[in-house]
Amino acid sequence: MSNATSGQANPKNMRASDWLGLIPHRDPFLFIDEEVEIANRRIVVRKKVEGDAEFFRGHYPGEPIMPGVLLCECCFQAGALLIAHILGKERAAAGVPVLTRISDARFKHIVRPGDTLTAEVTLDDELDGAYFLTGRLSAGDQHVLRVSFACMLASRELRQ
Repeated sequence: MSNATSGQANPKNMRASDWLGLIPHRDPFLFIDEEVEIANRRIVVRKKVEGDAEFFRGHYPGEPIMPGVLLCECCFQAGALLIAHILGKERAAAGVPVLTRISDARFKHIVRPGDTLTAEVTLDDELDGAYFLTGRLSAGDQHVLRVSFACMLASRELRQ
């Protein structure tokens, strides 16, 4: 039984090589550096915001700010990873997690180059293959974002 379904916290940080195959995201659009903790309905991940990230070149030149949509994406990717852990590797591989709803996104703090983001995502409900989640993002002791969202697994066969 995996840690995700047993309710036990992950005893060690997981690096990308341990979980990268569970989600379809890759550089330059990967917004998770490490999985910090995983429990039954909760995941915590981290992302170091590099100063040379391409999006900073055009998003407020001279005053770089990480775009809000990418802050949300950090939570969405953590949610996809949580769903993969809950389903297990074989069941998760049968589909691709897709975002189906975003609601109540609240931005509280600006994220700048060099910040380290911590995303905590919880599974609030599951209904007929739809996963309803809440993401909370922080940078240090600053609350950055709270967002509610839903995901489903799209069949890999339908994409071909």
